[in-house]
This record gives sequence, structure tokens and C-alpha cells, in this order.
Amino acid sequence: MKKIAIAAGLAMALGTSAAVQAQVPGYAVNSDDTIWRTSFGECWHTGFWTQDQAVEGCDGVVAKAEPAPEAAPVATMADVEKKFALYFDFDSTQVGDVSNIVDYIGSLASLQSVKLVGFADFIGSAAYNEQLSKRRAEAVAAKLGQAGVDSSKMTIGYMGESAPVANCTGRGAELIACLRPDRRVDVEIAGQKRVQQ
Repeated sequence: MKKIAIAAGLAMALGTSAAVQAQVPGYAVNSDDTIWRTSFGECWHTGFWTQDQAVEGCDGVVAKAEPAPEAAPVATMADVEKKFALYFDFDSTQVGDVSNIVDYIGSLASLQSVKLVGFADFIGSAAYNEQLSKRRAEAVAAKLGQAGVDSSKMTIGYMGESAPVANCTGRGAELIACLRPDRRVDVEIAGQKRVQQ
């Protein structure tokens, strides 16, 4: 009878061991799937436990740390410069569309300066062309100021006919059309822009 009791106990232990392994392989667990611990706090292994079955909280295995969130992109300030040119009809100070200049200035985090330099073609006297180039630069400054650009950041210069870019020959309307690049105001903008890194 003793042999039957021992055999039954052994069969029961093996059955429990198999059930335990099905829940948490290699560890003895209770009905709540909690791993049994010794009085020293160590996890109770079954006879089939191997090191590769170690689980978090037992046998020196620690929980994997959550990966650190990626750092948000940092915005830094970069110095930027951009140049625009506004062209004029012959003997005119009528300013065309400045919206692209105003939009660019609006995109800056801070505006440092707006340099305006007026030019004229060589038709007419040098003194007249110098004054014409000055009036062109002043007209552009006024139009930019009306569009909301800070006038304290603007400086005005004028070159008259002394810095031509066009190389033209001919007469009359053909010459006037060819000299259009000389009838301009150069706009040089310096500021800072936010850039993501």
C-alpha cells in the first residue's frame, strides 16, 4: 500500500510539474500563475528549468527598460541673406509687386536689415539719373513700409547710372527695352530663420 501511495504521489507531482511548466516553463507557479518564491525571495525552479527560461524578476533578469523617446527636433537660429531685384519702366518710379519680398521677410524669425540700392540706365544726364535712382529706392522703401516692413531696419542707397549690368546698342524703343535690367532697385535682406536639427 505504501508503494501505491508513493507512486500516486509521484504521478501527482509529475502531473503538477507538467501543468506548472505549461504556465511558466521551468518555474513552479500557483493557480494565479504567480511564481513561487523561497523564504529568501528566490524563484522556485522545477527540475526541468534551464537558464534560457529565466523570466523578469527571477534569477537576476531585470525588466527591459523602455526605449528613451527620441529627442524632439531642436530649432536653432541661422543667419540668412537673400537678394531681390525690382525693375522699373523707363523714367519711372512706379513700384511693381513686392509681395514676394514681404512674404520672405514675414518668414524670418527676426529681421536685421533691408538694404535698398537704386539704379538707372545711362539715358539722360548723370545728375538726373542719380536722383531718379534715389527716388526709386525711396519708392520701394515706402511700399515695403506700407506692407508692414519695419522702416527702421531699412537703409537707402543709390548708384545712378554708375553700375550698369546691360550691354546694349541700338536706338529708341529697342535700346530702352534692352536697358531694363539697369532700371532697378536691389533689395538685400539679412535676418535669422529657424531651422530644425
